[in-house]
Amino acid sequence: MSGIEIVNLNKKWTTFHAVNDVNFTVEPGTLTVLLGPSGCGKSTSLRLIAGLDSVTSGQIIIGGKDVTNAAPAKRGLAMVFQSYALFPHLTVAENIIFGLRVRKVSAGERDQRLKRAADILGLSHLLDRRPSQLSGGQQQRVALGRAIVAEASVCLMDEPLSNLDAQLRHEMRKEIRNLQQQLGMTMVYVTHDQIEAMSLADQVILMKGGKIEQKAKPAELYLEPATTFVARFIGTPPMNVIRMADYDGKATISGAADAPAIIDGSASGLALGLRPEEIRIADEGRVKARIEAIEYHGADSILDCRVGDQNLQVRIEGIRQFHTGDMVGLTWAPSAVHVFDEAAGHRVERSALPL
Repeated sequence: MSGIEIVNLNKKWTTFHAVNDVNFTVEPGTLTVLLGPSGCGKSTSLRLIAGLDSVTSGQIIIGGKDVTNAAPAKRGLAMVFQSYALFPHLTVAENIIFGLRVRKVSAGERDQRLKRAADILGLSHLLDRRPSQLSGGQQQRVALGRAIVAEASVCLMDEPLSNLDAQLRHEMRKEIRNLQQQLGMTMVYVTHDQIEAMSLADQVILMKGGKIEQKAKPAELYLEPATTFVARFIGTPPMNVIRMADYDGKATISGAADAPAIIDGSASGLALGLRPEEIRIADEGRVKARIEAIEYHGADSILDCRVGDQNLQVRIEGIRQFHTGDMVGLTWAPSAVHVFDEAAGHRVERSALPL
């Protein structure tokens, strides 16, 4: 198995810095997700690894070999694109083994690899069909089949599920993860969907403006976001990040002078982070809030609340007999509190106080 090491990677187009001094390592046999909004540099980073774009500066090392200036075909990797890129006039079988024909792999070897890929992906009964006769999910499996028959130790995926509906995306996520683990592939996967990232990855690299905002295991991104950007990007609904203020020596929510102290010390220049699912509504709750809107989602409901001069969301199970305008008490455990520098956006370690 081959790992990937990215060292001080940069890509510039005239004055635009698409990838800015990016460093990360993908351990052999693991799945790393490059995550972020449009224009953050994730797809450009993947294209640089693949050799589809040239590097301005930095190094790309695959399997211990520097491939920064190597041709794509010399990098020992397979790639699955957002578009399935299937040849409409070829059958499923011909599409899957097309690359093997180009590389002049023997017919016996081609047939053996094709059978293995078709068995793994459940395509054996579709090998004589053409792409127009397949569903979106089946076409995506054909694209995955081409990556499998290449028998490359590294596979790159550029938003491969974005053209599928929600149900198919869920099914294909499981298939891709199982496939990666079954074959022991080293995989780099690009997506803007944080649910895909959290459910698939061994490591998530969250990017913003061409730079890495945080690289960590999914649980660490959720539990210990390094910045307000990470805190708001990971989680549905996103984390509440609200302004704090000092009132008679109490560090609490801005505009809520009657609320209890939330953190130890001064709140000057700080923002409070609370995930909606960590907040409880309780009669004894000492933070008073007014419900301004209610969204019913079935399994849960989202309450838009006003505390002082700040808005925050509260996630509760199912639906309860609340109405717009109701006053409720809110409470949370000290472990639910995250504190950030409001201006810089980075995490600040401060002691939370019990309510």
